[in-house]
Amino acid sequence: MNPPDTFRLPTLDDVRDAARLIAGQVMRTPFLPAPRLSRLTGAEVWVKYENLQVTNAFKERGALTKLLSLTPEERAAGVIAMSAGNHAQAVAYHATRLGIPSTIVMPETTPHVKVTATRAFGAHVVLSGETVAEAEIEAARLAARDGLTFVHPYDDFDVIRGQGTIALEMLEDLPSLDAIVVPVGGGGMLGGIAVAAKALSPRIELIGVETRSYPSMWAELRDLPIHAGGTTLAEGIAVKRAGRITLEIARRLLDDLLLVDEMDVERAVNLYLTQQKTMAEGAAGAGLAALLVSPDRFRGRKVGLILSGGNIDPRILSSIMVRELAREEKIVAIRMIIPDRPGVLGEITTVLGRMGGNVLEVEHHRTMLKVPAKGATLDVVFEVRDGAHAQEIIAALEALDYEVERLGADLRAG
Repeated sequence: MNPPDTFRLPTLDDVRDAARLIAGQVMRTPFLPAPRLSRLTGAEVWVKYENLQVTNAFKERGALTKLLSLTPEERAAGVIAMSAGNHAQAVAYHATRLGIPSTIVMPETTPHVKVTATRAFGAHVVLSGETVAEAEIEAARLAARDGLTFVHPYDDFDVIRGQGTIALEMLEDLPSLDAIVVPVGGGGMLGGIAVAAKALSPRIELIGVETRSYPSMWAELRDLPIHAGGTTLAEGIAVKRAGRITLEIARRLLDDLLLVDEMDVERAVNLYLTQQKTMAEGAAGAGLAALLVSPDRFRGRKVGLILSGGNIDPRILSSIMVRELAREEKIVAIRMIIPDRPGVLGEITTVLGRMGGNVLEVEHHRTMLKVPAKGATLDVVFEVRDGAHAQEIIAALEALDYEVERLGADLRAG
C-alpha cells in the first residue's frame, strides 16, 4: 500500500481543485480568534474548528477528495481502508453517502465505541491484528483479492491535497497569518497545508508538532533512528513512520518540527474545553501544547492552530480535567494519621468547612501496619481556591496536632 517509487507531489492548483470537488459536501469550518488563548500564550491565536465536521475531524476532506477522484469502475468495486479512528469514520461516512461500498479493517484492540461508530456510518468492518500495521497487511490482502481501491489515511496524493483545503480557508479568512502550527502523525494534513500555505504566502512559517513518545517525522528529517511507542493521549498522531510523500513535502517546505510531552497535551486539551468551550482530542491539542511550552517562539505573532478533531473518550476527558485541577492546586489530597475514636472525623471536616474547603472524598483505613493499633489513616480530597488556601487549611489541621502529608506532589510537579 506504499506509494510508487516515483510520485507526483500536489501543487496549489491540485489543492484548489480538491476544494472545488468537496465544496458543499464538507463544512467550511470557522477560523476564529481565541483571545483567552492569546492571553495565555502571548501570541495572537486563531483556531480552525475542524472538530465541527460531521465525523468531528478533518479527515473528511482527504477521504472525500479521494473518493470523488475514483473512476466509475473503481466506485462500483468499492474501497478499503485501515484505521482505528477518524479516517475510518470519514471513509465510511462519505463512501456510504456516495453509494460506494466500503470496508474498514480495524485492529482487534480498537475500542468498541469506534467500531460501532464506523459501522453506523455504513461500512463493513473487519477486525484483524493487534496493531494498525497488522490491520494494514489484512487490508492489502483484501484489496488485492477483491479488487478494492485502498484509501490510505495520509500517504496518498488525493488525500494530501484534500487536507490542504484547510490552509486555503485559513488564508482566505486571515491573509496576514504569520504561522500555522500543525499536529503531525503520518503527515497528510501537514503535507497538504504546506503545499497550499507556502504557495499562497511564502513568508508564512509552517511548524509541525509531534509528541515526544512518537517523534517519527522529527527523527526521519534528522536521519536518526526512530524510537516511537507507548501509550499516548494523542493517539491520532501516534504513527511509527511518516509517509513517503508527506516526508518529501516536509523536507522541502517545513520550517520546523517541535516535540511536546504528554502533560503539555493534557493541559492543551483541558484549555480547549475550559477556555474555548470545545472538545479537542489529544492529537488536536498538540499545536496549542507547542505554544504553551515555547511561548517566546510565537509571542506577538498571528498563529493559526488546527483543532483537528474532537473524538475523545468522555472518561479520559473527565480524568484530564481532574488532573489539571490538581496541578493548579484547586483539588488537594492529604493523608493524616488520626486516633481511632469518635468525633475525630467530625472535627476535621468541621475545620475544612469553616475554612471554605469542600470535601470530595474521604477514605478511612484501620488495617495499615505502620499505623498504631488504636489509630487509623484518613485520606481526604477537597476543593480549595488555590495553593495558598490549601496551605491555610493544612496549617489549621496541624495546629490541632494532626500530622498532615500532601498527596499527589508528583502530579503537581508534572
